[in-house]
Amino acid sequence: MKEGEIMKVGLLGATGYSGAVLYSLLKQHPNVTHLNLYGHNTGTSKKVFLETAIPAYLNEHLELQEFDPVAIMNSNDVLFCATPAGVTSKIARPFIEENFPVIDLSGDFRFKDPAVYSKWYHKPAAPAEQLQKACYGLTDFQTPTTHYIANPGCYATASLLGLAPLVIEKMIIPDTIIIDAKSGVSGAGKKPNTSNNYSFINENAWLYKMNQHQHIPEIVQQLQAWNKNISAIEFTTTLIPITRGIMATIYVKAAPNITLTKIKQAFNKYYQHDKFIRLLPEETPSIKEVTGSNYCNIGLSYNEVTNTIVIVSVIDNLMKGAAGQALQNFNQLFNFPEEAGLPLLPLFP
Repeated sequence: MKEGEIMKVGLLGATGYSGAVLYSLLKQHPNVTHLNLYGHNTGTSKKVFLETAIPAYLNEHLELQEFDPVAIMNSNDVLFCATPAGVTSKIARPFIEENFPVIDLSGDFRFKDPAVYSKWYHKPAAPAEQLQKACYGLTDFQTPTTHYIANPGCYATASLLGLAPLVIEKMIIPDTIIIDAKSGVSGAGKKPNTSNNYSFINENAWLYKMNQHQHIPEIVQQLQAWNKNISAIEFTTTLIPITRGIMATIYVKAAPNITLTKIKQAFNKYYQHDKFIRLLPEETPSIKEVTGSNYCNIGLSYNEVTNTIVIVSVIDNLMKGAAGQALQNFNQLFNFPEEAGLPLLPLFP
């Protein structure tokens, strides 16, 4: 595609948090001329409109059309899927068979081994032959190699971007990775539950899914692609009383002969020309500095006494951790400018 090419885009799952943010981004993308919205519930005669599901979008009178793979492929150039886990594994086959471009924000196609997905997501996995035709879309390190792109998870994005330079350059002791990640309540999704109830999470912090979070194998899979000597990580997730944002505080032991200067050089090597990674080598970042943006801010330090490197990586979980990175994958797949459709400034104040 050329910079001026126009695109018709389908979006499945526009009424969830990630889907709603993705809709707003696609609306302002210079190459997107038409948006078709789809619901993944079929066989109902009741019409659903976007402004009914999302009152904030009162002026967006678009019907969520019934999901029909043939009709979708005939009416669009690409399909985004912003659905819960367990949906696209059931509906992806026609798109994969036709090599139709799909950008999937769920976890259903992030693993090559279906047994890994079933173990961590507690749902049936897509067939192995379909999984092999998907590619993992960590945009700062990979460009699409297939037309089915598995958009990374939010915790995985923050953690992997914080670790990548040191892991790739083999600057750490492989079995010492500890990630303490904290997320706002939008990461739990739109559906009400006990954990995102205001009276529970307000003035509270809740550590959940201890050693069981589904992003653990996703992080390990990519780390092993960079360094096969990494076998496991320690990973904790804490819900905190903010709406959007993730802070991953990462602790690793440095390999022999590592200095702070070498650490900074490694991060500069990989990120100095990256439009959406902002390094803060002399300070630590805060979540507010990235809210509403596609940026990942990274700060780092090295304690020579304990031989511990600390990396702090912050993102907006709905942007760089979901919709923003999905739009980056879209731009890469169709050769559009990397920043097309993405806000270049965070929300402030």
